[in-house]
Amino acid sequence: MAADPHVLLVAGTTGYQALQFRQAAAGMGVRLTLASDRCRRLADPWGDEAVPVRFEDAKGALEAVRGRGPYQGIVACGDRAAVLAAQLAAKLKLPFHAPAAAQICHDKYAFRQVLADAGLPAPWFRRVKLDANAAALAREVAYPCVLKPLLLSASRGVIRANHAGEFTAAFGRIRQLLESPAIQQWRDPKARFLQIEGYVGGQELALEGWMAAGVLQRFALFDKPDRLEGPYFEESLYVAPSRLETDQRALIWDLVEAAARAVGLGPGPIHAEIRLDEGTAYVLEIAARSIGGLCGRALRFRRAGQPGLISLEELLLRGALGEPLRAWERETAAAGVMMVPIPRSGILASVEGVEAARAVAGIEAVEITAKPGEPLQALPEGSSYLGFLFARAPAPATVESALRAAHAKLELHWREALPVA
Repeated sequence: MAADPHVLLVAGTTGYQALQFRQAAAGMGVRLTLASDRCRRLADPWGDEAVPVRFEDAKGALEAVRGRGPYQGIVACGDRAAVLAAQLAAKLKLPFHAPAAAQICHDKYAFRQVLADAGLPAPWFRRVKLDANAAALAREVAYPCVLKPLLLSASRGVIRANHAGEFTAAFGRIRQLLESPAIQQWRDPKARFLQIEGYVGGQELALEGWMAAGVLQRFALFDKPDRLEGPYFEESLYVAPSRLETDQRALIWDLVEAAARAVGLGPGPIHAEIRLDEGTAYVLEIAARSIGGLCGRALRFRRAGQPGLISLEELLLRGALGEPLRAWERETAAAGVMMVPIPRSGILASVEGVEAARAVAGIEAVEITAKPGEPLQALPEGSSYLGFLFARAPAPATVESALRAAHAKLELHWREALPVA
C-alpha cells in the first residue's frame, strides 16, 4: 500500500493558519509535518510534534527537517516562513517559489526595483539607512509620501506623511519599531533601512492566486471597501468577488501576472496588494504565500461540474502535491472577512456583543482571538487583530453590510496597564 503523501508546513509559532492546514490535511489523508520558529530546548510544548527551526538559519533548518522526510510538497504561512520554505524547497527538490523570488517579495525596495526595471507602474521610491538625518530628508522629498519598513507586512510600520513635520515624526517612530528587540532578534539586515515612496491614492484591492510557468491562476479578487488613506493603513474589510468593472478586473489580473513573472515567482501561491488610481493599477506588493491568518476561511472552491466545496488550505495542499488547479474555481456566493481593528493600545478587559454579532443575517462566524488581560498594540506598531468576522451572501454589498453591522455590535472594554515600580 502506498504511503500517505507527506507535506512540510513552515509556519510561525503563533500563526492562525497552521491549524487550518492541519484540518485540511487530515481530511485529505495527507501527512503534515510542521517546521516552526520555536525554542529548541522545550520538548514539544504545543503537542504538535513540530520541528523547531530558526527562519534566519536555512542550513540548520534543513538539517532539522531532513530527518522527518521524505516530503512530496511544501507550504508556508507568513512572509519569513515563505522565504525559508523557498530555501528548503530548493534543497529538498520540492516545487515552490525560487529562493531569490521569495527574498524579493520580502524586501519592498528590491520589489520596487524589479517593477521599475520591468517598466511596470510604480511610484517614486528610495531606500535610506535607519540612522540617516530625517530632518534633511524631509526637505528633499515630495509630499504626500509614505514611509515603510522593508521587511514587515500587514501595514505594520507604514505611515503617510503630508509635510516635513509628519515625515520626521514618522521616521523616528519606524526607527524605534525596527530597533525593538522583537525585530532585532530576526537578525535581518533589511531592518537597518526604511523605504520612502510616493503616496498612491485610489481604491485598494487584494488578489489571491497561484503562479506557475509564468501564468497566474486567479483564485479571488477582493475589494477593500474602506478608503485606506492614512496616516496608517489598517486593513479591515475584504469582500469577494470584486465589484469593479470587467475591464478594470482584467487590468489588475494582467498587471499582477506581469509583476509576478518579473519577480520570477512560481510554482506556488501569491497574495498581491493593488491600488487602482485613475485608470492605472499599481502593484504595491506581492507575497510569496497565500492570504494570512484566518482570512482564508472566506474562500471556498468547487470543481467545475461537481458538488462539494473545499477550503483554501486544501486547494494549496493539492497544488503543493502537484495537482493541476485549473479545474477549481471560487464558489459563486459572495464572501468576506473583517479583520477586527484594534482601535487603541492597552490591556483588553472584555469584548461584549459577540452573540449579537453572530446573530446578524449573513454572518457565518465571529472569532475573537484576543484574550482578556492581553496587552494589544494598535498600528503602526501592532501586528495582530482583535479577531475575525466572516460573512457569506448572494451579493458583495450584502456581505459588506453584514460585516459592518456585526462589527457595530461589538463593545470593547479596556483597562490601563499598571505602572512598573
